[in-house]
Amino acid sequence: MTGDDFFDRAYGLSTAEETSAHYARFAADYETAMRDNGYATPARCAAALREAGVAPGAAILDIGCGTGLSGEALSETGYSTLDGIDFSAEMLAIARSKDIYRTLTQGDLDALPDDAACGGVVAAGVFSPGHAPATLIDDVLARLEPGGVFVFSLNDHAIADASYEGRVHELLDAGGAELLSREYGDHMPGQNVRAWVLALRRR
Repeated sequence: MTGDDFFDRAYGLSTAEETSAHYARFAADYETAMRDNGYATPARCAAALREAGVAPGAAILDIGCGTGLSGEALSETGYSTLDGIDFSAEMLAIARSKDIYRTLTQGDLDALPDDAACGGVVAAGVFSPGHAPATLIDDVLARLEPGGVFVFSLNDHAIADASYEGRVHELLDAGGAELLSREYGDHMPGQNVRAWVLALRRR
């Protein structure tokens, strides 16, 4: 499977079963495809978390950690207490080999453990139709420590689905979160895809 095959199929996924099978099949070549296409979102999310004032010693949960690309970006930004969760055993095996995470858990992204309270959460490249629903934003905020920060991206495919930005606006209007930053920039230049990176603080 080529990198273009991966992206063409990834953006057409519609069920959890299809998504799981797709990433299991492509796990070994995933990082090459992402790096070759200039995947910029992990570094952007790590920088946004630091700019939001989350201390380097805080416990950070990396949702949809995959093979650990976002964990690498977080580590390079100064974060050392990292926990990851992903649905793919094949992707987690690669992340585990990097020895940058305190814990790695296989599980559905929309069923976070109740004891997942932490100072910061990152979801780089996670929100997109067929991957993670907009309701995951609520689930994450509920598990953050008061004042904790959630940094996540919404790529062009997610932006085209009004449910994601709509849910963000509803949360802000209801006072459940404070918008710290919102920046539109590169996501996957090789695929001509850009993304918002948002930082929300739990009230």
